Amino acid sequence: MIQTLLKKMLAGQDLTHDEMHQAMRVLMTGKADDVQIAGFLTALSMKGETVDEIQAAAEIMRELSTKVPVMTCDQLVDPVGTGGTHSNVFNVSTASSIVAACAGVQIAKHGSSAASSKSGSADLLKAAGVNLALNAQQMAQSIETFGIGFMFAPRLHSAMRHVIEVRKALGIRTIFNLLGPLTNPSGAKCQVLGVFDKQWLRPLVDVCKGLGQHRVMALHSDDGLDEISIAASTTVIELHDNSIKEYRLHPRDYGICYNNIDEVRVNSATESLALILSAFSGETRAAFDMIVLNSAAIIYVAGLTDDFATAVSKAREILYSGQAKDKLRAYADFTQSLH
Repeated sequence: MIQTLLKKMLAGQDLTHDEMHQAMRVLMTGKADDVQIAGFLTALSMKGETVDEIQAAAEIMRELSTKVPVMTCDQLVDPVGTGGTHSNVFNVSTASSIVAACAGVQIAKHGSSAASSKSGSADLLKAAGVNLALNAQQMAQSIETFGIGFMFAPRLHSAMRHVIEVRKALGIRTIFNLLGPLTNPSGAKCQVLGVFDKQWLRPLVDVCKGLGQHRVMALHSDDGLDEISIAASTTVIELHDNSIKEYRLHPRDYGICYNNIDEVRVNSATESLALILSAFSGETRAAFDMIVLNSAAIIYVAGLTDDFATAVSKAREILYSGQAKDKLRAYADFTQSLH
């Protein structure tokens, strides 16, 4: 079957939803050898993935994942990025998740260790003393009782073991670079989705809509980040129920103005944590402002404010208060208690 689909893609033809379902089941259940996996992923990448193909692939990855059984998922928010920007900025979405949790947002963050950056979300949280070895039930307990839970992807997507080595050996972008942010095992319906390339904003929002999500902000900054930047404008495509709109966020509109992002680059998880803790202590420098903007996006997507400017004010208030520093420490202690 893989050979037939490979020939179809090499002829420049797209796969149907059902064909992509079948192919992903073969790849993710160990029924394809390494040569077939490499050929399929390469041909798909060369042809260019369609919205339908990405959605079908995400559906199978979700189906094969270990579910995190959160009682209510409609208001859960997953702040996540595709990665792949090689910008080496600190862990913006993870820090922003802590701030948003202080505002009352339920956070179901899905992530892993660093792939293309100096510090992945898992690396940062480990440095902060967070216990990453939680099972799915404990992750759900953390979300429901503490307001935040980190879902360590390798513990929940065991089917990835069938393709991971081929992905590493290929060394090229494949559909799996897009699938990580689309396969949250908690079923979160709201998302702040940072994207490595502006061209993927609308396709990924369309995929999210097809997967049943009802509130999404997909974003990419002019200086190449999968975050809201402090030094350049950011393009946003927002899904709210069935409505999709595009707009621009300008940091100057919120009193934030930097010439570049050099001050927020790091070389390790330890450096990232130090930068975040300084911002959490109210030190109003670049990291503080970066967290303000990206926390505001999470607060806004969660529906806690009607507009982005009010969310910015709320994020600033939390950072000045020191709540975020206390929340991170308490979260680490809470996860360590779950043995």
